[in-house]
Amino acid sequence: EVQLVESGGGLVQPGGSLRLSCAASGFTLSKSAMSWVRQAPGKGLEWVSQILPGGTTSYASSVKGRFTISRDNARNTLYLQMNNLKPEDTAVYYCRLGNSRGQGTQVTVSS
Repeated sequence: EVQLVESGGGLVQPGGSLRLSCAASGFTLSKSAMSWVRQAPGKGLEWVSQILPGGTTSYASSVKGRFTISRDNARNTLYLQMNNLKPEDTAVYYCRLGNSRGQGTQVTVSS
């Protein structure tokens, strides 16, 4: 059974940083295309970033240069390093494998 558990969210001031984690079980993360998506209040899901099995990464234009996706194969864990956070980054962040995603972790960027 695929399980995805996100953590690392919180309240941060504009310009601050957070690192989100997604602990995966039931499959081998390094052999899977993994994504981060987010949902801001009152809005739909927005794709943020992706990492492919070969390590190729891609980012939404709104986060490129500020966010970095990575994985720890030994820990079967996906990460999203978020720097220079902006109020518009406020959302619930989910890691996703195909149509599966976890419960999400709340990120709030506010002064």
